Amino acid sequence: MTEAATEGTAQVRLPAFVGGETRLQKGSGVELLRPQDGSIRGLLVESGESGVDEAVADARRAYLENRHVASHQRAAWLQAGAAALREHAEAIAAAISTDIGKPIRAALFEARRGADLLEGCAAAALDIHGEVLPLDAVPAGRGLLGFTRRVPYGVVGAVTPFNAPVNLVLQKVGPAIAAGNAIVVKPAPMGTPVALRLAEAMTAAGLPTGLFNVVTGGRETAAALAGHPGVDAVTFTGGTEAGDALARAAGAKRFAAELGSNAANVVLADADVATAAKKIAGAAFEASGQQCISAQRVIVERPILAAFQEAFVAAAEAMRVGPIDDPDTDLGPLVSAAAADRVMAMVEDAVARGARCLVEPRRSGCVVSPGVLVDVPRDARLWREEVFGPIAVLTPAADAEEALALANDSPFGLQGAVFTASLDAALRFSEAFEVGSLWVNEASRFRLDMYPFGGVKRSGFGREGVRYAVEELTQVRFTGIRSGGAA
Repeated sequence: MTEAATEGTAQVRLPAFVGGETRLQKGSGVELLRPQDGSIRGLLVESGESGVDEAVADARRAYLENRHVASHQRAAWLQAGAAALREHAEAIAAAISTDIGKPIRAALFEARRGADLLEGCAAAALDIHGEVLPLDAVPAGRGLLGFTRRVPYGVVGAVTPFNAPVNLVLQKVGPAIAAGNAIVVKPAPMGTPVALRLAEAMTAAGLPTGLFNVVTGGRETAAALAGHPGVDAVTFTGGTEAGDALARAAGAKRFAAELGSNAANVVLADADVATAAKKIAGAAFEASGQQCISAQRVIVERPILAAFQEAFVAAAEAMRVGPIDDPDTDLGPLVSAAAADRVMAMVEDAVARGARCLVEPRRSGCVVSPGVLVDVPRDARLWREEVFGPIAVLTPAADAEEALALANDSPFGLQGAVFTASLDAALRFSEAFEVGSLWVNEASRFRLDMYPFGGVKRSGFGREGVRYAVEELTQVRFTGIRSGGAA
C-alpha cells in the first residue's frame, strides 16, 4: 500500500482509501505518535467535507452497482476477506501492536478473531429473511397475501475507536456488507493505519471497489460523515459525549451507538473466590483497561471480602507490564500521554476524597501499572466516570440486594458480571441488573461475536453481534398482494 511503502520516511502521510485505491490528501496534518516510544507513526490529514463527499459518492455508486447481487456472492466476498486476514494475521497484529501499543499476544488474538468474525458474517448473509403475515386475521384481509423482507439502507457511515482497530471496524464492515450495503469508515486517528490495511486486504481479495471506503481525521470528518445526506445509516462506537454530538449531526436517520461504560463485576458470598479474582483481574487490567467493558467497579459481599481482596491483589500484582513485542506481556502503554494523564488524575481525585490504594498505580511515560483502590466514595470520578485504564475499585456490599443497587448506581449500562453458585441469584441479577448484556461466572470483558451486544442508559442503543448487527443495518419492507381472483 502507498502508506506502507513510505513508512521509512520521517512523516508518513496517511491516505484515504476510496474506490479501491489509496488517495493522498492535501493540507496540514496531525502527527500520530507511537505510545511505546513517542516516535512519529504518520501524519493524519482531515478528509473533511470534500473527502467525505468523494467517499460517499463512490460508496453510493458501488451500492447501486451491487444492490442486486445474490446473497451467496456477498458471502463469498466475506469468506475471501476472512482468508486474506488469516493469511496476513501476523503482519496485521504487528501493526496493531506498534500503532496503539497493544501487547503482541492480544494483538494476534484480535487479528485472528477478525477473520472468524468475517466468516460469521458470511454465514449471516445467507440467513437474512422476512416472514409471511396473517392478513386474514381481520375480515378485510381475507384472500390477501402479505410478506416482509429485510433490505439494506444503502450507504452506511461508521465511526470507530482506536482500542480494537480490527475487531471494532469489522463489527461494522462485515454486517454492512452481508446486508447488501456499502460502508464508509472513519476510524479513530490511531486506528487509521490498521483500517487502511483492512480495506486494502478485503478489496484485493475480491470485494468490489467502493463497498469499503476509509476517510481519515478527527471530529470534523466524523461529523461530516454522520451528517452527510448521502449516508443512510450511521453506526458508532466510542465515548458518550461523542455519541451525543454525532447523533445531533446525523439527524433523522438510522443511528446505532455503543457508548461509554463503567462495568460492575459483582462477587456474591457463594462464589468461587479464586476463579472470580483471576477472571476479574484479567478483565480489569489486560489491554491496559482500554476496553469499554473492562472491569472497573468490583462489588463483593462482606463475608468473602477479605479472601477476595487478598486473591485480587495477588492477581493484580502478577500482571506483567513489559515490552509490547514480548508474548508474556499483559499490559503495555496507554494510547497516549493524555490518556495516562486522565487515568492518574482520576486516581488522584479518588485519593483526595478519602480512597486508599491497595495496589498503587505507577506511571512511566504512557505506561500505567495496575491499580486497586478501596474506600472510593460514590461522588469520585472513578465511581461515576469511565476510567478506560488499568484501575479497579473494590467495594463491599452487605448482601446481594445491596450489591445489585451498587452495580446499578451508574449512568452507564453496557455489560456486567455476577459470580455466584446460586441459580436464583443469577436469575435475579438477569432481571434487575441494568445492562445490555450480563455474564454469570465470567467477567465483564468477555465477549463473543454472535450474541447481541449493546448498552442501556448512557451506554447507547442498538445491538452488535453478527445477526443482530445485520438487523440493525437493514430495514423491513412490506409487500401486500391482492390476487386477481380475490374479492
